[in-house]
Order: sequence, then structure tokens, then C-alpha cells
Amino acid sequence: MQKIRNIAIIAHVDHGKTTLVDKMLLAGKLFRDDKAAEVDQFLDSNDLERERGITILSKNVSIQYKDYKINIIDTPGHADFGGEVERVLNMADGCLLLVDAFEGPMPQTRFVLQKAIQLGLKPIVVINKVDKPNCRPSEVQEMVFDLMFSLDATEEQLDFPTIYGSAKQGWMSTDWKKPKEDITALLDAIIEHIPAPHMLEGSSQMLITSLDYSKYVGRIAVGRVHRGELREGQEITLCKRDGSQVKSRIKEIDVFEGLGRTKVASVKSGDICAVIGIEGFEIGESITDAENPEALPTIAIDEPTMSMLFTINNSPFFGKDGKYVTSRHIYERLMKELDKNLALRVEPTDSADAWLVYGRGILHLSVLIETMRREGYELQVGQPQVIIKEINGEKCEPVEELTINLPEECSSRIIDLVTKRKGEMTMMENKNGRIHLEFTIPSRGIIGLNNAALTISAGEAVIAHRFLEFQPWKGEIERRQNGSIIAMETGTAFAYALNNLQSRGRFFIAPQEEVYAGQIVGEHTKENDLVVNVTKSKKLTNMRASGSDDKVSLAPPLVFSLEDALEYIKEDEYVEITPHAMRMRKIILDEIERKRMAKK
Repeated sequence: MQKIRNIAIIAHVDHGKTTLVDKMLLAGKLFRDDKAAEVDQFLDSNDLERERGITILSKNVSIQYKDYKINIIDTPGHADFGGEVERVLNMADGCLLLVDAFEGPMPQTRFVLQKAIQLGLKPIVVINKVDKPNCRPSEVQEMVFDLMFSLDATEEQLDFPTIYGSAKQGWMSTDWKKPKEDITALLDAIIEHIPAPHMLEGSSQMLITSLDYSKYVGRIAVGRVHRGELREGQEITLCKRDGSQVKSRIKEIDVFEGLGRTKVASVKSGDICAVIGIEGFEIGESITDAENPEALPTIAIDEPTMSMLFTINNSPFFGKDGKYVTSRHIYERLMKELDKNLALRVEPTDSADAWLVYGRGILHLSVLIETMRREGYELQVGQPQVIIKEINGEKCEPVEELTINLPEECSSRIIDLVTKRKGEMTMMENKNGRIHLEFTIPSRGIIGLNNAALTISAGEAVIAHRFLEFQPWKGEIERRQNGSIIAMETGTAFAYALNNLQSRGRFFIAPQEEVYAGQIVGEHTKENDLVVNVTKSKKLTNMRASGSDDKVSLAPPLVFSLEDALEYIKEDEYVEITPHAMRMRKIILDEIERKRMAKK
């Protein structure tokens, strides 16, 4: 009997998952006492994860507790990173479902939990943040039970243990009214309720569910040994997705110990390991016995729902900022991303400088773009387009389940906003003075919805959505009504020019910023596009008072995040992304050429 427990941690964004993992690492005595105070969001080590406060990449660590080795698999909470979730759940035997004691289970939790229940994982429910003044742990536990029941959980899965506590304060208990000193109640529950991995004797089998990369040894296959054992130097057969088989040899095997990896001679069924020395593998393929190859079923990944055009930066400011600007650089980077990002697809277009990149949502693709810009890439991306499929001869589009939680007084305006975008309300309930709304809405309708809903609710709306299914085309949806304000000339924007144009709309640029002809510098108050000269300066004469130029008072410019900009642009516009700047522009920069194309 192996003393191993493999658990995945499931939670909605901002319910305290990363904080709980920190406390588990501390309980496993992985840090010296003088370093313990520095442990903060230890697994969210990526800059992007820390800035956004979300988990994007799945990670493995292990702790030792009472002679047991607990392998902890951190899963992302967003449905956009479903490709990560589906792979890593294959490595676990059970899951910790972490839920906020006030908010209860959220839509993204439902998405990951559904995957876990379908795989037959045994859940332990952790109700976190019971130190909040307005928490309701007993109600939340009932909500979790109802959710599991609606997801067709088995009798055994519904008979789940519940642990209450506060990850931030570092305690867990079986009774939320009786706080403890530490989180041992949770670790004891893991050992007691999560089943040990089944020991399967026979020829070697391992499904590759994740990969790592080292510049010294190349790509490293990570997965859980399904049957038999793997040994250092063993001859193996790699069974590929297309049915072909490739002979290879294992050079080295590492197991996860604490925060790092330790080299071992062999690893048995049930443990999670990293295999070094195998070339040309993909996620979802199987490492099998050399003489008797039996492939495991490959991982089924949900289809992408959205596409964007990625192209080289050809604006007048190209190459000023980035290190990698050519089509070869961008193509090679996208191919490298395909190695580990399962839910991504890249297709060539008629142009050698542009590619169609398919993903699970705007967040999924914007994280890739943000990562590339930080690595020194310059590129341009077009308007996000949903993927249209033909099912039984009918044009179908992706439809999502949208939930909005907001104050009662704004609910009618939000309902009006969503129904204009072809949303249909499925549920409405009042909870503690806030309204909880649920809709089914086409993915097209969600593009740009976030900003509009936050404006209407004065920033109070909590919005979440997840992919549901493909349904027949819902008809045309009105996107942004306002036109763009476009710069006429290349040069420096002056406060004098911006001040005279303030009545025409809102600006996205500040004085003294460099602009080029064709760049979008603001939003017009009317529907048509407006070309203006923002580089016009005040003509100097010798007849003026010394202080008269100080009276210009400009409204502050609108600053877009990357997701906002991608949702904002129209079909004939691009977002230009460089390491230190983000600009919106017309695809055709020349005004006369734009008019000529519009007449065709």
C-alpha cells in the first residue's frame, strides 16, 4: 500500500486557493522558520498571475505529512483556461473544492467541478473565509450539495466531508464556530477521505498530461504512472495521437518533492513524475512498454470558441520598442505556445505575415498576447470573432451561461443591456439586497459587455460566464455605436489642439504623446468616424499675456486594459501591441484610401 494522496484544488477566482496552498506548504515544513513570513502566493510565481490575482498555469508540489506524501495540483479557476484544467485533473484521485463562505459556489467553480465529477474524483469541500462578518457557511454547504446533485454526482461523491476555516488566518476546523490553531484538520481529512492511488501491476503505462521545459535537457514529460513502473534507462514506446508508435529510452526520472524535483531510479503506479529524454511527444500521448505497447485514451479537450487575427506590426512606429518584430519571430513563438497550450489552435492565412489564432475566450488569448509583449514581441491583433459551425445544415454559434450579481437598483438597466445583446434570462433571485441574475447569451454578446455593465452599476456588478454549447445563430447584435476619432497627421499631440476638440468626444491620449496618421485617439460622440488634427500647436505672436496658456483644462484620457481594447475595436481596426505601448489604429491608415475602400 503506497502512502500517496493525489489531490487537485478547485476554486473560483479570488476564493483563497493560492493562500490555502501557501498554508499547506508551511504545514509541510518546506521552509525554514525565518523564511515562513515571506511565503505569499508562492505558486502564482508568474508576473501576470500575481498582477491579475488569478491562476493561469497549473503547477505541482508535494508535502510530507504523517508519513504520507500529498501531491498537490493547483488548477486555474477560469473557464478560459479549461485546457489546463482538463489535463491536470487526470493526475488526481480526489479534489478540494474551495468555496467562499459568503459568495458560495460561482459559475467558474461549476465548470471545473463538473470536469472533476465526470472523472469520478472524490471531493472534500472547504468553506473558506468564515471570519468574514456577513458569512453564511451552513447555507453555502447546502448550495454546494445542490450544485453537486445537479451535476449528477454519485452517492459516494455526495457524501463529502466539509471543513471550515480561514486560509488567511491559517486555521481549519470541522466546526466553523470553533477555530483551531492550524490546518491539520484539513490534512487529516485528505488522508482519511481521499483514496490512495490504485496499484496496477503489469506492463508500463503513463499518460503525458503536462510538460515542462529546460534549456539543458529540452522538453520534459509530466504525468501520473497508470500501471506498472518506469525505470531510468528503460526502453519504451511512445504511442502518438495519430496511432503511430515511436521507440525511445528514458534518460532520467524525477518525482516532485516539496517545491522542486528529486531524481529517482524508478517510480511505481500512482505517483506523479517527470520523464526526461523522450523526444517529439505531445500532451495526451502515452508512454508504454517497449515490447507490449498499450495506449491510454487521449485527453479530450473542449473546442475553441473564439478566433483573432495575429499579424506583424506594420505601423509607422514599428521596431522602436520591441526586440522581435518579424513574421518569423511571431510564427516561431506561436508554434512554441502550441506545445503546452492545449486549447490553442493556429492556422495560416493567405498572407505570410498573418495567422488566425483560436482560443477559449478573450482572456485566454489576451494572456498569450500579454506574455508575448513582455518577452519583447511587437504584433497587431484584429477584432475577436466567434467561431461559427454548421451543425445539421444549420448555422450555429457558441452560447454561454452568464451570471451577474449586482445592487437591486441597477438590475432593470442590466437586464435591458443583456437582452439587447440577444441574452435570455433563466433565473433571478434576491440575496441580501443584491440581485443574482442568470442568462444564456451568445459569445458575441459578451464581447464588450463587461465595461458597459460596470458603468451602469457604478463598478458594483460581479460578472462571470462559461461556455455552454453551440446553438442556432441568434441574429445580428449591435456592437459599439460610437465612431472613432482618428489622427490626421504624425507628430506630437498638443494640449491646445485637444482642448479645442473636447466637445467632439472622449480622448485616449494625453498631451505630448507621439501619434501617427490613422491612429485612433478617441471616441466620437456620433456614429461616424472623425479625422482630426491633434498635432496643431498654438501660433506664437508677440502680443499675449504671460499666463494665458495655462488655462487649458483637459479631461483625463481613457486608459484601456488589453482585454478592454480587444473588446472595443471594430472590424476595420487593429490593436497594436509593443513591450511598452498599446495603441488602437485603423487597418488602412490613409484617409483617402479608407474612403475609396468604403465605396467599393
